[in-house]
Amino acid sequence: MPCLVLLLAFLSPRLAIIITWLFSNVMERAYDGFIVPILLFLFLPWTMLAYAWMYNSGRTVEGIEWALVGLAFLIDLGSVFGGMRGRRD
Repeated sequence: MPCLVLLLAFLSPRLAIIITWLFSNVMERAYDGFIVPILLFLFLPWTMLAYAWMYNSGRTVEGIEWALVGLAFLIDLGSVFGGMRGRRD
C-alpha cells in the first residue's frame, strides 16, 4: 500500500491523501479533529502526507523525520509561489 500511495503522490498529493484516508487509518492516527486536516489538504498537501507517514512510522516525529516534513513544506511553498509567479508573468 505505501508504494502505491507514493506513486499516486507524485501524480497528485491530494489523491494520495484521499486513498490513504479511505484504505488505512494513517490519517486518523496522525491528526485529531477535522479543521487542521482540511486546511492542510487545501493548502499544504505534501506536508500533510509527509507528517502523517512520519507520525505513523513511530508515533512521534523527531530528528530526520522533521527534516523530511520541512522539505515537504518547502515543496508546498514552491508550488504556491511558483504558481503565483507564473500567473504574474
